[in-house]
Amino acid sequence: MAFPPLKYLSLGVLVLQTTSLVLTMRYSRTLKTDGPRYLASSAVVAAEALKILACVLLVFKEHNYSMRALNSILRQEIVQKPIDTLKLAIPSGIYTLQNNLLYVALSNLDAATYQVTYQLKILTTALFSVSMLGRRLGVYQWLSLLILMAGVTLVQWPSDTAVEPEKEAVSAGSQFAGLIAVLVACCSSGFAGVYFEKILKESKQSVWVRNIQLGLFGLIFGFIGMLLYDGDRVKEYGMFQGYNTVTWTVVALQALGGLVIAAVIKYADNILKGFATSLSIILSTIISYLWLQDFDPTGVFFLGAVLVISATFLYGYEGKPSPNVSRA
Repeated sequence: MAFPPLKYLSLGVLVLQTTSLVLTMRYSRTLKTDGPRYLASSAVVAAEALKILACVLLVFKEHNYSMRALNSILRQEIVQKPIDTLKLAIPSGIYTLQNNLLYVALSNLDAATYQVTYQLKILTTALFSVSMLGRRLGVYQWLSLLILMAGVTLVQWPSDTAVEPEKEAVSAGSQFAGLIAVLVACCSSGFAGVYFEKILKESKQSVWVRNIQLGLFGLIFGFIGMLLYDGDRVKEYGMFQGYNTVTWTVVALQALGGLVIAAVIKYADNILKGFATSLSIILSTIISYLWLQDFDPTGVFFLGAVLVISATFLYGYEGKPSPNVSRA
């Protein structure tokens, strides 16, 4: 039986968003400019603001474009329920940290290596689901997690390519920093995603309202982080220093990424999501090699990538996605 057209559309949107975000972010962090490079911390703040705006518009649409209904919903669900709202501070702070770490990772790793390694979030999400939600994983799921770890290990296996000693030291140091950033991001993604899912399942609030709450805390945390780490540069050159079309594209893709997943999840099953992830990894590898020219694939890398893709399919085949989770 053929899939409905919406499933193909969902697949295309998910692959396009995932691949374009990784490659565009990597390109934006390696692009040489005459002036100062844009601040990753400010891009996180801008993405949170854009996400809040998008979610407000979606809530506005859900209530027949009534401004009175919109004001009532936001007041009742956010202002008049401070305890419920404060519960979102924890995942929001973690997501803010995670978003900053992804910029660090893609400043030090090529897009293909980052994309494959970041799939370790499947492992962390599974472990937190078992410990926090009491889920049980089947034999094939545990097997897929072992295959995933083996694949990521092969992807990170040192290359035998000869390079100059000075460049090798610099490259090794930057790759280590990028790897640590990805690993911490995987842990934060797993915990925050499961924590957010737990909150959603315990309430009847709209997922868009929950995303507004997340975005508000994310905006606050991101702004404080920007002032703490880049306050002097912001005062000297402004928050939007170094911004260009590529930067704004990264901001838009990052802001709308979770919303895209939330919008297409009703049409996509786990097999389709695994297929989208696998296609994204393959495309990232090809484009990173042909376009960015910062990646020289080896046989060991391809073997690791195949294992990661296989593990993604195997885990998705056994598991069932939560229809409420909108952020990755």
